[in-house]
Amino acid sequence: MKQRTKTVFVGGILALVLLGVVFGILFFRYDFAVSPFKAGADAYSRGDFEEAMQQWRPLAEKGDATAQTDIGTMYSLGQGVPQGYAQAAMWYQKAADQGNTDAQTDLGLMYERGRGVVTDDVQAAMWYQKAADKGIAQAQVGLGKLYAEGHGVPLDHTQAAFWYQKAAEQGEAAAQYDLGLLTANGTGVPQDYVIAHMWFNLAASHSPAKSPYPTEATEHHDLAVKGRDEVAARMTPAQIAEAQRMAREWKPK
Repeated sequence: MKQRTKTVFVGGILALVLLGVVFGILFFRYDFAVSPFKAGADAYSRGDFEEAMQQWRPLAEKGDATAQTDIGTMYSLGQGVPQGYAQAAMWYQKAADQGNTDAQTDLGLMYERGRGVVTDDVQAAMWYQKAADKGIAQAQVGLGKLYAEGHGVPLDHTQAAFWYQKAAEQGEAAAQYDLGLLTANGTGVPQDYVIAHMWFNLAASHSPAKSPYPTEATEHHDLAVKGRDEVAARMTPAQIAEAQRMAREWKPK
């Protein structure tokens, strides 16, 4: 009886050891599979763009949409590689075709500004629409701008305000400024100085230094301050106090 108990005990230990080996192999294989992307992300965060490119490019070439988008951004900004808008657009296209919303937004911008591709507002609107429908604030701003200017889509200030509103409610400074402007002028939405002041105030509260595009962010900040001051000149002290209260209590959705 003792011999049988000892055999069962030893057999149980061997089974646990084998199970541990199997899990160890699976963990090693999983860790090996995900580590190139993480290694690239770590390299990128510390400013080692060449290493990030080396880690991400093989993934991108195998069809990883996130890696394709990141490489597109690196080509667009000239990080670790010579700046090349055509290369950026190529990688964004590959990822956008797979449904990556960041790539769709960036590709829309490339078409809107003619970077690496021939300027095409219809294409820009199409890609912005795909990402905007999925809640991407930057795409919503881009689409709103096209409606406001009638580029690639029919001129429609109501639609412009609709998309600006969606982005503004997420805390997008550019959309908050644009919506404030429409509201102050009563374009596409009812004129309301209190709400316009609130949106201008929220847009002005964003720090341009924290934006990946500080030059554009500074321009929006300055315009928001100017818009707020111009609207305030038409308001009563009580209206200004109400607008300031609304801005203080506002929270992104």
